Amino acid sequence: MKKLFLLALLAALPLGAVAQTQAPEFLQVTTIESLVAGGLGRSRMITTDSGGKMQEVPLSNFYSLTGINFENVRENDRTITQKVNDLAREGWELVHVTSAAESSDKTTGIFITRYMFKRSPAAK
Repeated sequence: MKKLFLLALLAALPLGAVAQTQAPEFLQVTTIESLVAGGLGRSRMITTDSGGKMQEVPLSNFYSLTGINFENVRENDRTITQKVNDLAREGWELVHVTSAAESSDKTTGIFITRYMFKRSPAAK
């Protein structure tokens, strides 16, 4: 009888471990940086959590009336880096980055970058 009880207990242990495993959460941050001259474009950083809630933060356009504006590039870098650091402090791990550029000609276009973060439920 003791052996049967021990065998049943050992068989149930793996089931308990599987039941406690929870799927990770994912969060996506998308940056869209405009190449439209004169500040006419719309640059944004959009954060979408696993529940679909979105947060939008304005970014500066890369170009001003006189050409590329390096202060705007630096400001965007600071904003994006701050967001990544904030998420890391909250337990999010950056797991994938994808970027692309889209332009119909040399005077318009966007840079888009997607950052995928993952966090285990225990890290909340």
